[in-house]
Amino acid sequence: MVFLGPSDQTKATIFGGLIRDLSARGHDAGFLERERNLPVDGESKQWPFGRKQHYAGLKELKERFAGEIREADLIVVSSHLDEGTEIAEWVVRRARGAAAFYDLAAPATMTKFAGGNGSSISPALARRFDLYLSLVGGPFLDYMEKHWGARMARPLYCSVDARQFFPERQEAKWDLGYLGDYCEERQPALERLLIEPARRWEDGIFMVAGSGYPRSARWPKNVKRRPDVPERRHREFYNSQRFALNLTPPNSIAAGFSPNLRMFEAAACGTPVITEFWPGLETFFKPDDEILISHTADETMIYLEEISELQRRRIGYRARECVLAKHTTRHRAFELEKYALEVLKLAAV
Repeated sequence: MVFLGPSDQTKATIFGGLIRDLSARGHDAGFLERERNLPVDGESKQWPFGRKQHYAGLKELKERFAGEIREADLIVVSSHLDEGTEIAEWVVRRARGAAAFYDLAAPATMTKFAGGNGSSISPALARRFDLYLSLVGGPFLDYMEKHWGARMARPLYCSVDARQFFPERQEAKWDLGYLGDYCEERQPALERLLIEPARRWEDGIFMVAGSGYPRSARWPKNVKRRPDVPERRHREFYNSQRFALNLTPPNSIAAGFSPNLRMFEAAACGTPVITEFWPGLETFFKPDDEILISHTADETMIYLEEISELQRRRIGYRARECVLAKHTTRHRAFELEKYALEVLKLAAV
């Protein structure tokens, strides 16, 4: 298997554990990423999750890795690649095995396709892939198959590495925390479900971590701020709060089922998650038992003030059990393997 993915943190969080667990299942899984100003020595560089190799641009990708692309049983091309359309075109022409596109930005795809174009992939190109994978499930997959002719649209949701995310015994620093960069579309929900409760409950302690928030923003005194939390500190961050707030952009909700990585990370740490409702949520967590749904500041306040410590721990425990049973990188590796076998069987008929 060969993965062509972006050269950023998305790579580590989405692809790293997936490739590691595919390797553990006996697959020769490699990752190709674009990286500039590196000496070209033709050697594979070791990655904790499996083989990783670099290319400087499309020309070098074609020259050095044509054979690997041609012989792989499955090639996965992700969105967010430089020269992404050109790479996707080359892969579907070159590949003898199954070719898959992994859409990491389904809402943007819907918007761009409706306008007749796409940055990482075009409607015509989407139809040429054997498998169309997406972080968003539900209606988006039907949309891709029925409106744009994707041959086999399947979800490959975010997942969590159970080796990295688990409960730790430590005193909670905050009653409710949120991790996310500033997003204009999410801001009204943040105001409603965290900032307004902070104004009402002066004895509570809240945390908002993320970059890009306007300097003019006025925060209640009991809302602490961090510009960012490195990936290696996410477990500590979630274990430092009684409850974690999850917010989903409206365009993601409109696209389909949109579980995000932060929700799974918090749940894997045994921290109860408070979230807005979105269609399909109940297919991932059982409301009230494994996750808490809030529409208003009043509902958030009820959770923060009236849920006992024993109830809180039980909700967190059940959420963690749900993640371990369905949403780890090991589960996603199995799902991708199943999809690949389905595609290859169809090709053999």
